[in-house]
Formats: sequence, C-alpha cells, structure tokens
Amino acid sequence: MIIHATREDAGKRLDVFLQQSLPGYSRSRIQEWIRSGRVTVSGAPGRASYRLRGDEELEVEPAAPPPLRAVPEDLPLSILYEDDQVIAVNKPAGMVVHAGAGRHSGTLVNALLHHFGALSAGTGEERPGIVHRLDRFTSGVILVARTDAAHRALAEQFASRSVEKVYLALVHGNVRQDQGRIERPITRDPSHRTRMTARRAEGRAAITEFRVLRRFAGFTFLEVRIRTGRTHQIRAHFSSLGHPVAGDHLYGAPARVPGMPALDRYFLHAHHVRFAHPATGAPVVVEAPLPPDLAAWMGLLEPSVP
Repeated sequence: MIIHATREDAGKRLDVFLQQSLPGYSRSRIQEWIRSGRVTVSGAPGRASYRLRGDEELEVEPAAPPPLRAVPEDLPLSILYEDDQVIAVNKPAGMVVHAGAGRHSGTLVNALLHHFGALSAGTGEERPGIVHRLDRFTSGVILVARTDAAHRALAEQFASRSVEKVYLALVHGNVRQDQGRIERPITRDPSHRTRMTARRAEGRAAITEFRVLRRFAGFTFLEVRIRTGRTHQIRAHFSSLGHPVAGDHLYGAPARVPGMPALDRYFLHAHHVRFAHPATGAPVVVEAPLPPDLAAWMGLLEPSVP
C-alpha cells in the first residue's frame, strides 16, 4: 500500500499516522510491521517514533498476524463449580480470558486446558470453551463449556438474555436513587478506539439495573444486573452518568484517591451467575464472594454522613 503524508500530517509520529490512515489495524500490529521492516518512508526503513515532515511517500507491506492457538499452562485456578458439561471459575483481576494481540501466555484458557484437557471447540483454537468474557481487570464468575453441546446450549441462553448476571461495583460519587435502570445505547467511542461510550444517540441497545447496597463519603457501593451483554457495559453506563467505577481510569476515575492506597484494578466483580444446566435444564447458581483486596480497600472508606 502506498500512503502519502500531507502538510496537515506534519509532526505526527509514524505509527500514529498509519493507525489513523489504516483504522482496521491496531497500533501494536502496525508497530510490528515497522519493526520487521515492512514500512518505508520515502524509500528508507521507518521508525515508529519518526516525526513526519508532511511530504513523505510511505510504503506499507501488511503481514497477516500469526495464528493464535491456546496452549496448556500450569496456572492456579479457583474452581467454583464443575461437572462433565460446564465449569465455573472465579477469574482473578489481571488475567486475560484468552489469547489476543500481544498476549499469548498467562490466559484463563491456557490454565483451563492444563487442568481439564479438552474443552468445547465452538469458538476455535484460540479460545476453546469460552462462552462469555470478563474484562482483564474485572474479577468473578465466568462459565466455560466442556462439550460442544453444552457450548451451544449456553450460547443460546446468553443470546436470549436468560442468564442472570449480578455484579458488585463501587462507583465514584453519590448515586442519588436507591435503585434504578439505565437504558442508553453503547457504541465505540470515535475519538478513543479502546473505549466504548453511552453518550451518543446511536449504538446497540443496553440495559443496566442497579441497587444501592451501601453509601460512603464520595462513593456508592452497588449491586448491578445487566440485561444485555455489551462490551464495557457497566463501565460505560456509569461513566455516562458521571459515576465511573473506582480504579477505571479509562472511563474517568481519578488515578489516585486522597488518603487511600492505589487501586490497581477496577472495583467491579462478577458476583453471581444463574443459568439452566445445558444437559438437564435445572437451574444452577454460582457465586464468588467479593475479593479480599476490594473488601479491604472499601473498608478504609469513610461512611456517608446522612
């Protein structure tokens, strides 16, 4: 591909300019092309940090990403429920669910393959068994299918919104209503590709219900039920109300809270999942208690003054 930089592009980093010019590719992937010599600037090998003058001709030779494949890895797992059809795991904050761009080890899928061997093949070699996901810095219950039949049954339940998902969240500010419902569409933030937004009229329908569990000075502890499963739904919805999840800097939470230790994760935990067993149809409820690190952090907060 030949791309021409113009006067308006002067001063931009090469990798930033290419990501803007080729929005279908991630910046990390473009940087890999630059490192491997697949990008030239006016005939010379490019550097990611090169600042454009605004009159260059760029030649880009895209490369297909290496195929992703999950591999067994001996990692600790907290098993909440297990039978021959389905597994429920308490995922720790910081663990990625499956391999993706720039991450191939330390994933939940790798740990599952080591502990259980074969899982369902419904979602391919890079994420066997995975029916739904949690963000990297969100902890809690995640369901995994052991057989293809179980995978199909669980996927249908998620698609029909019959799986009950309850989260615990601590958000900044005083949420005035004791309980409420947020119905705002969610779409990709056009100015920040890694973030979603609920501040625009367009997007996919999203419904979040909440109930206040406890109030603190500057914070509100909530029970949250999601009726849809949009990307970053809880984070985007509460950020749109001016109540970002504690620790979630991407959606507006401050980097530090005065007088409090640093929180190196989101205060968001998948606490409760209820589903119909894929083989018998019997209801199954799985719960993961609030992690000790979150409970300890919340314990340092001052109670709200009536």
